[in-house]
Amino acid sequence: MLDIDFFKKINDNYGHTAGDAVLKELVRRILAELRPYDTFGRYGGEEFIILLPGAFMYEVLVVAERIREAIRSTSFDITPSGLPVTASFGVAEFDFKENSDALINRVDVALYKAKNNGRDRVES
Repeated sequence: MLDIDFFKKINDNYGHTAGDAVLKELVRRILAELRPYDTFGRYGGEEFIILLPGAFMYEVLVVAERIREAIRSTSFDITPSGLPVTASFGVAEFDFKENSDALINRVDVALYKAKNNGRDRVES
């Protein structure tokens, strides 16, 4: 799961049109890093979920870090000077003994850990 850092400030400072442009560019950057059979979708206002079937935790961490860097590496061309955007990630590996709610809960805990530890990072 990933959450765009301080997305509300983007909407508040630059307007919802700019926020929509950030979302579109963010999606483009994320999709460029995923395999054709990975699942990606919006989970909430500025939260997204990515499912990487068959991936082990070390692979998930590498992909999450690669996506995080793709988001932060180049400013978003929303304002004349560009707009820096970062995202925080919470990752977990599915345990077949649990249900999807338990997995989402673990991912959510990791996401809050990333946000509490300074944002723009990947936590598991």
